[in-house]
Amino acid sequence: MKICILQDHLRNGGTERQSILLAQRFLAEGHATTLVRFRPGGTLSGLLGAVPNVVLQPFDCRLNGFAPGLIRRLRALDPDVILCMGREANRRGARLQRAFPRTAVVATLRTGKPLSAGFRRSLHAVAHVVANSDASGDVLRAKHGVPAGRVSVIKNALVFPPGTAAHDEALRTRHGAGPDTVVLLCAGMFRPEKNQSALLSIAARLPASPDWQLWFAGAGPAEAACREHCARAGLENRVRFLGFQTDPAPLYRAADVAVLTSRSESLSNFLIEAQAHGLPAVAYAATGVAECLADGRSGRVVAMDDADGFLTALTPLITNAETRARFGAEARDFARTAFDPAARARDYLALFAQLNPDRA
Repeated sequence: MKICILQDHLRNGGTERQSILLAQRFLAEGHATTLVRFRPGGTLSGLLGAVPNVVLQPFDCRLNGFAPGLIRRLRALDPDVILCMGREANRRGARLQRAFPRTAVVATLRTGKPLSAGFRRSLHAVAHVVANSDASGDVLRAKHGVPAGRVSVIKNALVFPPGTAAHDEALRTRHGAGPDTVVLLCAGMFRPEKNQSALLSIAARLPASPDWQLWFAGAGPAEAACREHCARAGLENRVRFLGFQTDPAPLYRAADVAVLTSRSESLSNFLIEAQAHGLPAVAYAATGVAECLADGRSGRVVAMDDADGFLTALTPLITNAETRARFGAEARDFARTAFDPAARARDYLALFAQLNPDRA
């Protein structure tokens, strides 16, 4: 099959990482695959490696929605499947399906944010829609009225498969964490909907002993406000702002517990990856979060905005090393099985073959 993956910009985000991973996997399975992106550059562009890619903007216009010559470029590529990844790509799904009636245009729902009118129209015009969680699949059917037969659920794949590296004591030492310090990790862009400020408020209520630190990995417009919140709460000695991480795997190896208070998810790559590295997780019940962990075994899912419940769930993982180790072992087994990259890529390819039986 000839597959085009459509992505507006390779910023540092979970969807963008999934786009690159799927392109690499499809190529490895012997399918001619091209990543078509609107903007040049991007934080993750260096990860493309040997993936063939087409850039539509002649120079970076800094407009995510500007896709000059999209139809012309796609005609030249003549794909059997166009996989739309990200909001800007998905809102073009209806137009693409009209322009390429013999091509299977596949939309994806990978966000908990409200959808634009163009995105919603595309859901009903394309050949098929893939949701990355059961909860998002329910949203497609119940809220947006997409027929069940045109919806599939294919969950995210592990972008940073864990190796066998030992606990990264050098990184812990660099950030002032001793052998007995319990490191809590939250990785993701600093945006209002990611709600890192709530995590700071919870951290301010944690007991002083045993020793703990909270590490934030990521950057974004809400970071300055979170730094101010940290200072007001007197947490400067406990909290580390580590900035953008191209590869967060060393942080997973250095940390002890994954924590997430986001309000907007579809399926959290951070929770999946952290658990695959053996970190138990505590998270608010945003869309799809309950599918990211085995509640009560690999971590705890807490009702949205229940700060008391979050604190109750988190405290045993900080104070009891045996509990932390037991949950961590369950987390590792769960995540490595449920989100295997090769299996998830094969799920996509099986779907594409169903949509294009003559071209599979």
